[in-house]
Amino acid sequence: MEIKKTFACAINCMDGRIQDAVKDYMKQNHGVDFVDMVTEPGTNKILAENANTQVIENIKKRVAISVEHHGTKTVAIVGHFGCAGNPVEKQQQAEHLKQAIKTVGSFGFDVEIVPLWVNGDWTTVEKVV
Repeated sequence: MEIKKTFACAINCMDGRIQDAVKDYMKQNHGVDFVDMVTEPGTNKILAENANTQVIENIKKRVAISVEHHGTKTVAIVGHFGCAGNPVEKQQQAEHLKQAIKTVGSFGFDVEIVPLWVNGDWTTVEKVV
């Protein structure tokens, strides 16, 4: 008998310094076994500006796989210190995260959307409110 494993999804920057921190945070705070990563440089900015429809459609398709095939119930959107794809300060990235929630919400998936920030120590993750 196979034990069912649980998944979350993170729409995350491609920056390798933050992958483990986001994965660990999602496992610890959302009680999941695995975290599907959908990565692009500066994803919070891409989703906030909602202008590059081709990239956003691609993100949506990858999130759909996580939701429809892995049963994901929680999707994180991540910003981080020192982002080359979105080289602005934390406050501006937090605003991008808030706008990005609207874009991801428009995808129509029945999921909780969690905005996250990874600090410059590459291990500390906090929920943006």
